[in-house]
Amino acid sequence: MKRTQVVVIGAGQAGLSAAYHLVRLGFTRYDGVVVLDRNPAPGGAWQHRWDSLTMHDVHGIANLPGVAVPESSDDERANDFVPRYFADYEARFDLPVVRPVVVRSVRRDGDRFELTTDQDTCQAEAIVNATGTWNRPFVPWYPGIETFEGRQLHTSDYDGAEKFAGQRVLVVGGGASAVQLLAEISEYADTRWVTRRPPEWRTPGTEFGPEIGRQIIAKVEERVRAGLPPKSVVAVTGLQLREQEQAAYRKGVYTRLPMFSRITPGGVEWADGRSEAFDAILWATGFRADLAHLARLQLREPSGGIRMDGTHTVLEPRVHLIGYGPSASTIGGNRAGFAAARQLRDLLRPVAV
Repeated sequence: MKRTQVVVIGAGQAGLSAAYHLVRLGFTRYDGVVVLDRNPAPGGAWQHRWDSLTMHDVHGIANLPGVAVPESSDDERANDFVPRYFADYEARFDLPVVRPVVVRSVRRDGDRFELTTDQDTCQAEAIVNATGTWNRPFVPWYPGIETFEGRQLHTSDYDGAEKFAGQRVLVVGGGASAVQLLAEISEYADTRWVTRRPPEWRTPGTEFGPEIGRQIIAKVEERVRAGLPPKSVVAVTGLQLREQEQAAYRKGVYTRLPMFSRITPGGVEWADGRSEAFDAILWATGFRADLAHLARLQLREPSGGIRMDGTHTVLEPRVHLIGYGPSASTIGGNRAGFAAARQLRDLLRPVAV
């Protein structure tokens, strides 16, 4: 059974940041820190994004510590560009990443944690969890969902707007992904948009800045300190149309309908009895934190969230969650990676070889 001081689970932005700082602060590679990543190659969730997502579409990639994001062309695919950046980063700093390894469960074992993976078991004094959300797409249940005879897919399964050519497509969800994909799909198909609540649009010209960023983090931190599940960024900031979505707006693509009451074999039906036929339903309904492997640690509060103090959980200070709650962004993930590494250095004192 392999023993190490710190296991980082996940090699996305937050996991790589944590690994970089842990090594820099004195943890030796593999014996002091190891990164277990379930993906077959570097890139985190970015390698799984749809092909039509270009660098022009993304909201910006934060620099990993020590190496700036290289220049990219607007039409470069994000699922190519970002994984290349991450791969170069891992190699440049010789980060101790082992892949593909799926962590099945984590349990306490005396003063250590035992991790069971799809390959073996290992023990660690501390856990830095950086698994993000990509592996937990969320699709809400509605009456009749299992009877629909058309195509149902989540944004994680999206493989291009041209697949919907000539169809009637219902997009469900009030987030940024729904807005982006509505614009793309409306070029090929007849679309409708439904959301649980009326979308809240940001004032045109309002851009993210330091003050807005501080407000977002403060609101999310307030929830996780209380043990409540964190909300999405859009729930805090609102939506904003980008230049490439203006044409869709002018065509009326973003006319929002209320949620239907049930799904039928041929479409959906609203509470007033009105129905409409659809060939496909795209669930742009977001993701949940990928934390099932930590269930045996019993970190959740009755409210459903995990109470946090900075990056570590209140119930188990040796378990840090980064890329969760207030650190669920590329910039936030970087900062959380440094904060977790610094706390673990002070707590564990890296063992010199």
